[in-house]
Amino acid sequence: MIDQSLMSDMLSPFWVSIKLACVTTLCLLLFATPIAYWLAKPSRIKARGRLKVLLMGIITMPLVLPPTVIGFYLLLLLSPSVGIGKWLSEHNISPLIFTFEGLVIGSIIYSLPFYIQPVYAQFLRIPQSVTEVAHLLEPSRMRRFMKVALPQARVGIILGSLVSFAHTIGEFGVVLMIGGSISGETKVVSIAIYEQVEALNYEAAHMMSGILIIMGVVMVALIASVSRISQRS
Repeated sequence: MIDQSLMSDMLSPFWVSIKLACVTTLCLLLFATPIAYWLAKPSRIKARGRLKVLLMGIITMPLVLPPTVIGFYLLLLLSPSVGIGKWLSEHNISPLIFTFEGLVIGSIIYSLPFYIQPVYAQFLRIPQSVTEVAHLLEPSRMRRFMKVALPQARVGIILGSLVSFAHTIGEFGVVLMIGGSISGETKVVSIAIYEQVEALNYEAAHMMSGILIIMGVVMVALIASVSRISQRS
């Protein structure tokens, strides 16, 4: 039997992981959706088109780089002696490393391509005729984006949100580098499992891993369902 204190120690990382996944996904919805829309819009100016290609390459870097590399450079960037962390320190603002806010920043960067790609692909699928009619009927770019583009891309947005949420739940390298293992603050479930294995507490590791497997199966089923809807539309 697992005692009450150990059960509490097991549930806390799940709460931190779910909260991190929710906040990260919400931030991506608000800020990455307009970026995906801008990237998907055709550009007549060559320099702007090249800029989009370069930006897309930067966004997709987390797909090919090890998480520890991204976490290492984020750790340097947010540390009090370099970059953003130095600026925060000079202005008497609390540092972001080893905080939940720092985890959110790292998770957004690491999950960005997993959200951008399906949303970008869905924006590309909007028929040219729909775009032309929208230009004729609605002069405001913001209203065209809100009333035409977003509804047309809703399947991609849902798919990107599910993938980003699932990806954030399973993060390890990035969150370990910039968040450490502070109970109730930065210790996510992947780090908690690693610590239980190190302590040879396989029973707790089995239980936590089993819950993650169940969550993963549910998320994969949802993603597959949304993908089928996307293919039919």
